[in-house]
Amino acid sequence: MTTVLVVDDDLNICKITKLYLEKNGYRVITAHDGEEALHKFEELRPDFIVLDVMMPKRDGWSVCQSIRAKSDVPILMLTARGHVDERIEGLQMGADDYLVKPFDPNELVARVTSILRRTGLRAQVMPTAHVYEIGSLRVDSIGHEVTVEGRMVPLPKKEYELLLFFVRNPNQVFTREDLIAKIWGWDFEGEDRVVDLYIKRLRQKLSALTERKEDWNIRTVWGVGYKFEEPGAC
Repeated sequence: MTTVLVVDDDLNICKITKLYLEKNGYRVITAHDGEEALHKFEELRPDFIVLDVMMPKRDGWSVCQSIRAKSDVPILMLTARGHVDERIEGLQMGADDYLVKPFDPNELVARVTSILRRTGLRAQVMPTAHVYEIGSLRVDSIGHEVTVEGRMVPLPKKEYELLLFFVRNPNQVFTREDLIAKIWGWDFEGEDRVVDLYIKRLRQKLSALTERKEDWNIRTVWGVGYKFEEPGAC
């Protein structure tokens, strides 16, 4: 079961948010100030964090920065102020999304579900890990660095996100529609063939730096989609 940490000094918001999330199948834990939030994050390792900005002891910006320094767990920021510069600041600090108070609890649940879907439930797969090493390939999800046999591979944002999703979900087949929903989002209006283009670019950039083809493989599953195979996978 996916665990959500809800952090807000308003007890009513915590209560209502907890109620709606639990009705939709989530396990919910709560905290009411920044220090308690960090303590519960370290102790319980939640899969998702709903984080208020204005709180006693430590504000949400500080908490977000501290968590981002060691984990890429999805974070949805809450605030009573909806200024554009504040939203940008939150996203730059590592938040995945931003919701302005007062909000509809159903919208909050929908955003939590959407972010988890888009990130491939990333926190459920080794939530404390941020470095993925598969043969000659190394992906650092915090440093946003990709290397092959120790040599840096610069990737644009979407190519990097696609590769990161693959290494977090190895040996699983995903359709083009799955990958578009998780990487580009459900509101993407382009052609699904964009996935083929990005896969081709990834293969070219990664394979150009190694001759050890048995290390890993982004394999085409004809008539279905793609999967990232680890060494020894059938």
